[in-house]
Amino acid sequence: MKKFAFVFPGQGSQSVGMLDAWQDHPVVVQTLAEASDALGEDVARLIHEGPKEALALTTNTQPVMLVAAIAAWRVWNAEGGAQPAALAGHSLGEYSALVASGVLTLAQAAPLVRLRAQAMQEAVPVGTGAMAAILGMNADAVKASCAEITASLGGAEVVEAVNFNDPSQTVIAGSKLAVEKACEALKAAGAKRALPLPVSAPFHSSLMKPAAEKLRVALAQTTFAAPQIPVINNIDVAVQTEADAVRDALYRQAFGPVRWVECVQAMKARGITHLVECGPGKVLAGLTRRIDAELVGAALYDPATLAEVKELFA
Repeated sequence: MKKFAFVFPGQGSQSVGMLDAWQDHPVVVQTLAEASDALGEDVARLIHEGPKEALALTTNTQPVMLVAAIAAWRVWNAEGGAQPAALAGHSLGEYSALVASGVLTLAQAAPLVRLRAQAMQEAVPVGTGAMAAILGMNADAVKASCAEITASLGGAEVVEAVNFNDPSQTVIAGSKLAVEKACEALKAAGAKRALPLPVSAPFHSSLMKPAAEKLRVALAQTTFAAPQIPVINNIDVAVQTEADAVRDALYRQAFGPVRWVECVQAMKARGITHLVECGPGKVLAGLTRRIDAELVGAALYDPATLAEVKELFA
């Protein structure tokens, strides 16, 4: 049996109708009902009908991505899929991994994720923060340039490297002016591209600290169970089993970087050869191959891809 991990996507992979192919599957119907009860709204309708603009609102995006990922995870289990050796999630996807591992229930995670989204949106006024993807440059060079720009602006404006997605793709975030200056400097220094991202807040930057404080209060009031499958977290690239340590990692993750390259490398170090992206899209499957060509990346989000993944492990 090939040793594999399940990884869960974050914000950006959502789409209207992303669960339509499974809309009659009993565990998907149940998952949507659970989420709707937990959030006090019709999540199934939101995912099925959208509109796209509604799904793109951070306060909706984060809960619907969690729900879609857990729906796919539950279908895998209902259809007799084998258990992965480890779990991980990109940014928001870490909450999906914790639900899959049994640390949180979906009913606990959905309101937490919505609170996280609302707090992040409120932490920085719309239009004053920004994010950009820097392509074709070493991550250390990106970090150094961000530190220089922040220092040159006297600390009043900040820009930081916040998502280490693959060896030549790093996302930066911070105040709008600082991000714009960093993009200019990085292109001048040799980056192939500096792409502004269509997001409403500078996620994972230190500007999210006020959001993290609100989240910390809610996390402290939430009961965490012991993980049934190891979850490699974003902030420390570590497996935590104590409830307080998991809470603290989620708190710090809100204003700290997503160390995805290292997470993937840590899974390989555990002898894992295949990473299955569980939930909408193929972003993480693509990153897997760019991080390490020896690893196999696959995606699981509908009946056809379910059959492909089952065949992979047959």
